[in-house]
Amino acid sequence: MTALRDIIAQQIEANGPMSVAEYMTLCLTHPEHGYYTTRDPLGRGGDFTTAPEISQMFGELIGLWLAQAWTDRGAPSPFALVELGPGRGTLMADALRAAERVQGFAEAAELWLVEMSPELRKKQWEALGKYEPRWADSLSDVPEKPLFLVANEFFDALPIRQFETRDGALCERVVGLASGKLTMGLSPPVTEESLPNDAEDGVIIETCPAGRSIASDIGTRLKKNGGAALIIDYGHNTPTPRGDTLQAVKDHAYADILEEPGLADLTAHVDFQTLAEAAETEGATVWGIRSQGALLDWLGIRVRAAMLAKASPEREEEIRAALDRLTEPDQMGTLFKTLALSGDDIEPPGFSEELGA
Repeated sequence: MTALRDIIAQQIEANGPMSVAEYMTLCLTHPEHGYYTTRDPLGRGGDFTTAPEISQMFGELIGLWLAQAWTDRGAPSPFALVELGPGRGTLMADALRAAERVQGFAEAAELWLVEMSPELRKKQWEALGKYEPRWADSLSDVPEKPLFLVANEFFDALPIRQFETRDGALCERVVGLASGKLTMGLSPPVTEESLPNDAEDGVIIETCPAGRSIASDIGTRLKKNGGAALIIDYGHNTPTPRGDTLQAVKDHAYADILEEPGLADLTAHVDFQTLAEAAETEGATVWGIRSQGALLDWLGIRVRAAMLAKASPEREEEIRAALDRLTEPDQMGTLFKTLALSGDDIEPPGFSEELGA
């Protein structure tokens, strides 16, 4: 039994069942017992591995994407180079190593890392100290400047609300107590969320208010200050996605979401359409949703892999495995998607309509 589990149980006993969003917030960001505030969750010694940890190719190509988007917009100086949820700083370190070859980019960049975890901030300083990073708890803390932003596997860890259709009404899924154990239940019918017209009984619908809010903020900043943003994550690209996608991961395996609060990562599939609509409502231009594999192919990952293999023949098999993991449809290539936004009508690299998904 974890200390956080006791805290959650006490809150439920005092106030009644809590929403899934409240539960996720406590599990992930509790100041003393939260998953992200107490550990480095990445890599073989952690609970999961993200694309930047798989291969340097990923971050390098994202860096070139950012540099090209910056160049296409007249190379504004200074500008805010922002990463949401930068993990160990691996992606940004690889990105800047590639992007600093573009004249003026690194000199004009003010690096901002949106990160709350003290543990991960230490790792980020180790990786990025020479670039003099600044930290912010949220995007709202970043100064108003032309914005060039990347978010890789950030939105999937934001708290979600879950609703279930029952007898023509929408009820919220909540975490309660039964015989001393945490359990999932349903609230009475709610009215603040609308019931889809064609929803069958028992259908689960997920919303992410925090994700919508952050996407709106990105859209507002892009419209006001210019720039471009690239969001990479796993999830849906269809309107009104349905189904229970909430999952817990511990030691690189799926776990029970209620079993060990604060000791496992909690994530849910990202609703890309909702993010796009939120940013567009604030004036940003949405350039569509492409699969990760398609974008990396367009950016030249196969050429880069061949170059690395030629330089280090002893690593050829490792490089090929990383390439496949990042791009193949049965691995990360299709499940992971990318969304590009800008504050203008200049097409970002790799998002031409003619290229398809």
